[in-house]
Amino acid sequence: MELLPHDVVEYIFERLDVKTLLKFTAVSKQWKSSIIQCRSFQTRQMLHRKQSGKTDVVLVSLYDGAGSNPNIEALRTLVVGSTVSVKIPTTWENKFYQVCNSSCDGLICLYYRYNPSIVVNPTTRWHRTIPPCIYQLGAFDRIRQLVSPSPGFGKDKICGTYKPVWLYNSAEVGLKIKSITTCEVFDFTTNAWRYIVPASPYLIYHSQDPVYCDGSLHWFTKGDETNILALDLHTETFQVIPPPPFLHSLLRLIESIICSLHDRLCVSERIWPQQVIWSFDSEEKTWKKIYSIDLKTAPSWRRNNRWRTFSPLSVLGKDKLLFYDGESSDGPLVTLDLRTKYCDIAYKCKVKAYKALCYVPSLISIL
Repeated sequence: MELLPHDVVEYIFERLDVKTLLKFTAVSKQWKSSIIQCRSFQTRQMLHRKQSGKTDVVLVSLYDGAGSNPNIEALRTLVVGSTVSVKIPTTWENKFYQVCNSSCDGLICLYYRYNPSIVVNPTTRWHRTIPPCIYQLGAFDRIRQLVSPSPGFGKDKICGTYKPVWLYNSAEVGLKIKSITTCEVFDFTTNAWRYIVPASPYLIYHSQDPVYCDGSLHWFTKGDETNILALDLHTETFQVIPPPPFLHSLLRLIESIICSLHDRLCVSERIWPQQVIWSFDSEEKTWKKIYSIDLKTAPSWRRNNRWRTFSPLSVLGKDKLLFYDGESSDGPLVTLDLRTKYCDIAYKCKVKAYKALCYVPSLISIL
């Protein structure tokens, strides 16, 4: 290998998995410093993994109301289609965290209402703790508060910086200020939170987590008319994107989920007897129906005598979709074959208290 040209070595390394590359850092200091630790190489390697056709999932343990549970593990990862999952050792095994709805470049963001958040690379096991934001510092005093906002995590596509964001309705969390919403963003360079001013001019629904897609975070707006609010993480400005053709009432919102498929903003809605997934074309500013599921032929969608809306996670090839089922006692991952209409449990686990999201294994960390 040492006799090969540098660009040939990079070409080979880009096609290796992260675990192998981490071993190579102990073999050659030159490989470590000039290739493996280089951000441009890490990005190319990640994109190659993304194009490989494999779907990777990280499972995050959630509080299930049972208190101490010996079966709960902080993190697990798996490749869809494999029967083997990998436990990721952490220093917070005895603490429960929520997880932001979107992974970004192989990184996930864990949070809890009062505690510092943690940005984690499940593949390399790198992590960095984030101090509590202003909302979290005051949350203990509002312990009986009915609403509980969720943060978002994404990336400024222009500058390449990562940004955790808390957006919440000011009055609903007890703030007596003129702005109807408050927005906090974390700056990794200063290790501090700051406000985005002006914040959103629209109230948001706290019941649904924000979703990252194409450089922006997205929320459902709250009011007489439901729209989708986008925060551009580069300009740090808010705008409302053209609403989907079906979002016009609270009833529809309850049965709707924002998600990201094929790196496009999508909304999944359930209107009996179908669950339909719409995709947004950011250039044409139009919505297109891309999948339609006949619920009468999908009995797995029915739990406790009611029909539920599963959260779409990924497209598996041409004919399969991967969904997250947060209420299943068999496992959190469900696959649906669009051609045969056959549903299957993609991964079985001992406990149901897992949140699942797709991610791309990478070497990336935040300095």
